[in-house]
Amino acid sequence: MKLPHALTLAEMLPAAQRDGYAVAAFSARYRACVRPVLQAAVDLRSPVIIEISQRELGWFGLTPRDFRDAVEQAAFDLGSDVPLCLHLDHSWEDDVIRAAIEAGFTSVMIDASAQPFEDNVRQTREIVTYAHERGVSVEAELGRLTTTDKLETEGDEALYTVPEEAAEFVERTGCDVLAVSIGTAHGVYPVTNPKIDFDRLAAIRRLLPETLLVLHGGSGLPAETVHRAIELPGGGISKMNIATDLENALLAAMGGLGRMTSAELDAQDPALLARGLSAVNAEARDKILNFVRSAGRADSLTPHLS
Repeated sequence: MKLPHALTLAEMLPAAQRDGYAVAAFSARYRACVRPVLQAAVDLRSPVIIEISQRELGWFGLTPRDFRDAVEQAAFDLGSDVPLCLHLDHSWEDDVIRAAIEAGFTSVMIDASAQPFEDNVRQTREIVTYAHERGVSVEAELGRLTTTDKLETEGDEALYTVPEEAAEFVERTGCDVLAVSIGTAHGVYPVTNPKIDFDRLAAIRRLLPETLLVLHGGSGLPAETVHRAIELPGGGISKMNIATDLENALLAAMGGLGRMTSAELDAQDPALLARGLSAVNAEARDKILNFVRSAGRADSLTPHLS
């Protein structure tokens, strides 16, 4: 099967940046969670990004092809006709990134942000060359987010993106999308509304007027904070990553179960699993409607669809 209505980030995000919304990038983590996420996008006529990171593949017992197959099956079962990007999130090993591209992912993220600047540039440029030759877009990261969830990153210290370095990085690497660090974090925030450096984000935008910008760490952020980042003069954030909120909704609805592998979730009592997946769908709907405000935007991307 071929993923229907598939787009790269480079094809999907410019309209969001131009029109003042963002596209939710949902880390489904479990195979079973792909369908309720995609169902929310179909029902609300929203473009959607479904993703998984290198560390999540390991924790949840999946390969890139396993995850691709789950996304394709859900798309065909639902008769999905909304723009869909299948994205590999935070990954740092070339072999994993190449396996995702071979499996049919339309976009990948090379996260060499833990490396010195020159090493980050070199590794990112190599992946950009490889991916672009195969029609796949590339997201890269400059700066590091703090984290309370070790599934995506392991660092406990934030290192904010330096605007001047960001401009040099994009020019030298040719990456399609840049993830920036301005105060968000992976996982659950220890405070209700973390301080976001919007001045830094505005400075990055001034130096990179055309570059697609991404904000990671969307779980737990207040909607008004996300809206301000999206509505930045000159074009704000066009992709917002959401992971922990989905998994928390799933497990809470299933009686507070702990994290498990994807296969273990599949083996749960069907009625219990159905309650969990219904909660995932409700969470995804809420994020599309009230967080990134992408409902009804699918049709504006029709010219890009084959």
